[in-house]
Amino acid sequence: MYFNQKKLRKFTFKRQLIMSKKTKPDSELQGLTHLIVDATIGVTDLVEEMHKQVVHPPFLPSTSIQKLITKIAGFTFSNIRWSTKVIGNSVSKILKHLTPAIGNIKSSDKKEVLLSVLNGVIGDYLEEKENPLKIDMQFRYKSKAIQINNESLKGTYPKINGKILLMIHGSCMSDIQWNHKNHNHGEILSEELDKTPIYLNYNSGKHISTNGKDLNKNLQKLVENWPVPVEEIMIITHSMGGLLTRSALYYADQNNNNKWTKHLKKVAFLGTPHHGSHVERIGSYLDLILESVPYLKPFARLGKIRSAGVTDLRYGNLVDEDWQRSGRFERKGDQREHIQLPNKIEFFAVAATTGKESAHASTQILGDSLVDIKSALGQHKKTAKNLNFKGENTWIVYENNHLELLSNPKILDKLKTWLL
Repeated sequence: MYFNQKKLRKFTFKRQLIMSKKTKPDSELQGLTHLIVDATIGVTDLVEEMHKQVVHPPFLPSTSIQKLITKIAGFTFSNIRWSTKVIGNSVSKILKHLTPAIGNIKSSDKKEVLLSVLNGVIGDYLEEKENPLKIDMQFRYKSKAIQINNESLKGTYPKINGKILLMIHGSCMSDIQWNHKNHNHGEILSEELDKTPIYLNYNSGKHISTNGKDLNKNLQKLVENWPVPVEEIMIITHSMGGLLTRSALYYADQNNNNKWTKHLKKVAFLGTPHHGSHVERIGSYLDLILESVPYLKPFARLGKIRSAGVTDLRYGNLVDEDWQRSGRFERKGDQREHIQLPNKIEFFAVAATTGKESAHASTQILGDSLVDIKSALGQHKKTAKNLNFKGENTWIVYENNHLELLSNPKILDKLKTWLL
């Protein structure tokens, strides 16, 4: 995250050190306070940098008067930072006493959606700062968390069987958003195909590989604690959720003790950017343009607010090495390690396009507005990187955007056919 510069990092470290010695913030309002404090300081840094660019024009020498103006302005910006920190710490202490009352407030769908969007955009930052607004990975059912133990699972599912249907949402979303336009693929499929539905909720702003490793561990624990013998696992994913699933499969393969993959029979990808999203690639080009223009350079840090999860979508990163080789905002092309789909599992892919079937091919390039058709079908310009879905296991739906993949009845019918 680039909310902070060196001074802010130093302050944040000191604040976290003090917090760790006392107690972690346990209120969402406290978390919001910390976020506002850091954002205010970040904006102050931005304004100060812009001020310097205006007072000291690029490529021209600075006069003594210009230097004096900058020095005086520097005192002002320093005072803004100082007062922001003091006020923020005071408000945080007050909110701490309100925590018991806040804890009694019932969660709402709107609140969940806002938190999922916030985590999608800056989730890595929230995780790094241990902000209470961060989302922790958990399995859920009917918007309620499930503890991964025998007793909790039995209490959640009065009629439980060994056929698990796992639903994994996409970027900036949550498990409750599988309910779209009064339609829920998971609810209908579990009822008609006699499966036990379970939903994953996770912080989509973290690196996909980080979430992949966590999902691998949680699925192993889930299988070990399932109240009845597990017969099969099927997974339906939307968007980033497909990359998360592939990452979990990779890390499971690195650990021969993991048994959940032995039960995994089928995985369906709905609009998954297997080879990345053109939207994030465009965002990276914007970074390059802003960095290259002196007067616009301070604004480049705004583009770098987007999370690790979002930048992973540029090419479809799956493992740590994909993003560790270079900085997240460096333009070095696609350097991913190619990971093929496992042979013993059946995979299906749905791609969407907002254009009509009769439209010219050029109008279908943008796909569903976020993911192009070739990426969703695992097709790459380099043949060696193709995911090689079977022809009968892929399908293109027309006049459909990325979000409508969650509610299109034709997709539901196709899923029924595939998962039977």
